[in-house]
Amino acid sequence: MTELRRIDALNGPWPLHDAATTRRVEHLALAQSPRPPLMALAGLAVARLVLATHGRARCAVVMVGPGNNGGDGLVAARHLLRAGLQVKVRLLGDSGRLPADAAAALAEARAAGVAIEGVAGSQADGDSDLAAADIVIDALLGLGASRPPEGPMAHAIAAINACSARGVPVVSVDLPSGLAADTGAVLGAVAVRATATVSLLTLKPGCFTHAGRDHAGAVWLHKLGVDAGAPSAWLTGAPSSGPRAQASHKGSYGNVLVVGGASGMAGALWLAARAASAAGAGRVYCSPLDVEMPLLDAQHPELIGRRCAWQAPAQWLADTTAVCGCGAGDDTIKTALPPLLARVPRLVLDADALNAIANDTGLQALLQQRTAKGHRTLLTPHPLEAARLLGCTVAELQADRPAAARSIAERFDCAVVLKGSGSIVAAPRGAPWINPTGNAALATAGTGDVLAGWCGGLWAQRSDASAAEIGIDAAWQHGRAADLWPPAAFGAPLRASDLVEVMARHHWR
Repeated sequence: MTELRRIDALNGPWPLHDAATTRRVEHLALAQSPRPPLMALAGLAVARLVLATHGRARCAVVMVGPGNNGGDGLVAARHLLRAGLQVKVRLLGDSGRLPADAAAALAEARAAGVAIEGVAGSQADGDSDLAAADIVIDALLGLGASRPPEGPMAHAIAAINACSARGVPVVSVDLPSGLAADTGAVLGAVAVRATATVSLLTLKPGCFTHAGRDHAGAVWLHKLGVDAGAPSAWLTGAPSSGPRAQASHKGSYGNVLVVGGASGMAGALWLAARAASAAGAGRVYCSPLDVEMPLLDAQHPELIGRRCAWQAPAQWLADTTAVCGCGAGDDTIKTALPPLLARVPRLVLDADALNAIANDTGLQALLQQRTAKGHRTLLTPHPLEAARLLGCTVAELQADRPAAARSIAERFDCAVVLKGSGSIVAAPRGAPWINPTGNAALATAGTGDVLAGWCGGLWAQRSDASAAEIGIDAAWQHGRAADLWPPAAFGAPLRASDLVEVMARHHWR
């Protein structure tokens, strides 16, 4: 087990490699002399994980597909039989057309006494075997999936998921069958919902974003002794933070200006401001777009109200980190955006600021010009706002979240946090980052405003940081707070105002 590593939010960062890179790495490794026993190592790793994490299992069913992923499953079946489990293999596809390594693994499994049954037709005849299983190994498709599963393959995946729904552990080999390796999208109507996934050679981005987080379960990595080289993306690790210097004061930690809060939307403004303050900004100014809104948050009187602060002297704006768009309203925000885009050196744009930019080519031009002035910008869209920025549908955007995040970053020459399960942080250049923290407890109104404000609060203290660095750290801390909130384990929602307090409580740990 020394080379099998559990991947989690606390032990990163981890390099991620897309399907094309992984195939190239595998091809180069197998071209070496002597040829490394990749399939033997892979199958052994799967068997060892099963024995280590499900030691009480007595009956294992291994679902084997027609490629090398199936060969890995056959090797695992042989080791599990040797360890004393009752093992049944269900083979989908023509055993006479297996790749050479998988065919050899099939012969070795048969010689060892593994019970192997073929599956043909539109229905799988061995569902009774699955009903008796206390662990299932998914070795159907893995990285080889390129189109929606159909026929017996789709039926087999559905049968595995029926086991999972009954609480039977499911271990996927390399990748849950039916899941896209690069994007985390489900290729068709169904993909395996695994309890754990043993990722081989490389970690695949799809396990950590979009539907992948629901389908991959706990992810483990075995590199099979191969160095994969430069990654195509990164999985974020925990940010590092040291104690504050004793000889410091509020001026040491920067000013944040939060602009938003159109009529009837004051809550978003104050949530973002509270988050900026809780993140550690020295001073936080709130400038509502609703001219009748009170300039006081009675629960947090440390927040400073200021009318029309976007019209402040240029030098004051030049010393400020701004967060703009929370509860802003599409029309009212347009008065504040031009001076902020032109003068503020560090600018976080969220919600209605993004919607206004998506609909206004003049604002888009001002945004694109910021880098040439030495200014930095971070966009924090949810999928609908991101789709508006790209002029596509949400479905098109979600089909490839990493590519969409990169497209936004390149189009507007800024960094972006594309929110969602497995938020993507991208910059105009370099590999994107995928955030491993967070859960469905964040699916409540206002949590995005908290993230935007937190970004501003971090950035005010770290004025030399890039926009992407701020987005990476803020997204990790935002999600980690939800992971640490006890009721989240039961699926209970986390109110945005409580989220600020949870983030503040764990920020300095």
